[in-house]
Amino acid sequence: MTISSIKWPIGLVFCLLPLLSWGQGEFTGFWQPQMAVNYKVSGTYSHNLSLAHRIYFVDEGESGFRGRHLDLVHFSKLELSDNQSIALGTQYRYRDLFEQNPNELRLVQQYNFTQKPLVVRFGHRFRSEQRITKLMTIHRFRYRFAVDFPLKGEKLNLGEPFLVVSLEGLASFAKSSSPEYDARVTSQLGWKFDKGIKLLVGTQYRAENYTATQPDHILFLLTGVQLSL
Repeated sequence: MTISSIKWPIGLVFCLLPLLSWGQGEFTGFWQPQMAVNYKVSGTYSHNLSLAHRIYFVDEGESGFRGRHLDLVHFSKLELSDNQSIALGTQYRYRDLFEQNPNELRLVQQYNFTQKPLVVRFGHRFRSEQRITKLMTIHRFRYRFAVDFPLKGEKLNLGEPFLVVSLEGLASFAKSSSPEYDARVTSQLGWKFDKGIKLLVGTQYRAENYTATQPDHILFLLTGVQLSL
């Protein structure tokens, strides 16, 4: 048995981890398609622009498709070295198009550090965010640990699949409410194609406010297309 034939079942297990960790009872489920464009301004400076739509497919046990919000995001990234970067981002969330909730402006500051001793790449991402609405401003701090590797061979070639798995912890603070702590597990299968196109499909499990008596458990079905210019 080759290493590649072993990687495929391992990849499928990781992609199903959020589903396997799901408990019984009612839950909230979203489908979130996303499109992103990356383009370089110079050798060390680049931009990322993305659009995502969050859609209910299960809401408190009731199935049916219903939009929740649209996210328009822009990041400017500066490479400090081959494996370190900093970025500033702006996100606008359109909620009042679908629900009676205020829109949100989000400011993001990010530091990213990666390591690749062998085939597997390890990533550490630190973020701070200011989530601004008419009602309040929430300060949130995030840390994500991610691994990714090709599922065929030692190098990712065109048309071949790869796996991305991440664990993330979040802490949110606001004057008008108690601190909130969240956790996320994400796993996605991806394919790299010609002309800088990548396709990603996967799942994400979120435990929101998990220190509360009744935390929120949410499942995401993720689909995404990335274009690098």
